[in-house]
Amino acid sequence: MIVIENVGPGSQAGMRRQWGKRIRWGVLFALMVLIYGSHAPLITLTKVDGQVPFHPSSCVVMIELSKLAISLASLSLSGGLSTLCQPPSAVLLSSYAVPAVLYALNNNLVVLMQAFMDPSSFQVLSNLKIASTALLYSLCLGKRLRPAQWCALGLLLAAGFCHTYFSLDLGEQERAENGPTLHITAWGLFLVLVYCFISGLAAVYTERVLKSQELPLSLQNLYLYVFGVSINGISAYMSGDERNFLEGFSGVVWVIIAGQAANGLLMSIVLKHGSGITRLFVISCSMLVNALLSWAILGLQLSPFFLLPVCLIGLAAYLYYT
Repeated sequence: MIVIENVGPGSQAGMRRQWGKRIRWGVLFALMVLIYGSHAPLITLTKVDGQVPFHPSSCVVMIELSKLAISLASLSLSGGLSTLCQPPSAVLLSSYAVPAVLYALNNNLVVLMQAFMDPSSFQVLSNLKIASTALLYSLCLGKRLRPAQWCALGLLLAAGFCHTYFSLDLGEQERAENGPTLHITAWGLFLVLVYCFISGLAAVYTERVLKSQELPLSLQNLYLYVFGVSINGISAYMSGDERNFLEGFSGVVWVIIAGQAANGLLMSIVLKHGSGITRLFVISCSMLVNALLSWAILGLQLSPFFLLPVCLIGLAAYLYYT
């Protein structure tokens, strides 16, 4: 008698559910990569005479406000508004203030670092946040990664370096009147290391908070974005910019706001139900989408070395998820 296991209506239904789950995660991943990758090209399209016409802080505040409004609407549709009638403890609320403070600190570090290094050096060195996130993910969340997975993350880091380095126009820099424009000071190197550490810490801490508390995700997002709006609103007010809050906002700017708000909410789903390492793959893949959109929309030329980071990221995904 031959017995064939795992065949029947039950197993077929289980396989359909498994494939349905994979498809949903695949669609979510692709959407996040597309939004991340289109961010820089869309900002370029908003420029007038080479300058961004709106205040970046105002844009960040509107993104946080959008995420807050969507979270409140989601909580209302799910019938969870009654949870707001019971004020949360100060300890619980403080745990949601930490990510907002960390992200606000990093946003200011990006501006500060420009005085100590050129933008290209920052783009290259900022890839170190892949390493910092992976180390903190393993240490703080107790997630033990296999050697092949560490190798995969190393390939992601190499892909980031390759993509950024080979996109630099070093020939033009060497022809500059004052010599090469690539530069970085010791203070700049220290700041970029702090930036990468805070970036990884913010992502890992947010994942820990979302997973450790048995609360609806829409309610957790509500707490997160209340602090996000408050801290970024104070930062925008103290910036001293004399322009009106919504001055320079065009249709493209509102598309950026909608996309970044959606991406933040999608990322909270990944951190709540998935893994923060997925975020690293999203960021790495978005570099390739960014390059392709810059070629298609802005007419920028792709380097022949473009295929190298593509292959590295593909190999990294294979090693990590198999």
